[in-house]
Amino acid sequence: MSIPEKVRAVLASFGKEALEFEPGSTPTVASAAARLGVEPGQIAKSLLFKGKQGDYHMVVCAGDKRISSSRLKALMGSKPGMTDPAETQSVTGFLPGGVCPFGLSGVSIWIDRSLEAWPEVFPAAGTDGSAVRLEYASLLEITKGSACSVAD
Repeated sequence: MSIPEKVRAVLASFGKEALEFEPGSTPTVASAAARLGVEPGQIAKSLLFKGKQGDYHMVVCAGDKRISSSRLKALMGSKPGMTDPAETQSVTGFLPGGVCPFGLSGVSIWIDRSLEAWPEVFPAAGTDGSAVRLEYASLLEITKGSACSVAD
């Protein structure tokens, strides 16, 4: 499965390219970290939540962190629910294991400060065999996301 065109276009507009691997080689934090030869915290996992008003929010955080329910509720103004795989694919166009924060519309993007600890982070690029090498500041810029602190 190749990198989706909308992801390629977004990355190219910032002079970035996705790393492509064999399909199914990077669907989890552990497998992505092993495939890339990096620490699990450098994997930028993208999680999609649905707010009470039907609004969608993606939180991108370090792979070795968990989202604090109370911090997320404070950020969103109400307790959001995590979307299931079918809804995630419907909203983002990406299957779980390859969900990424690039080329989305109608979704608020939040980039957790847990990723600032690393000189390079690696979000997926739309497939379960992909990644993008970025700095925290570039991730914020490319996604037009907002910094947050919701990870424990």
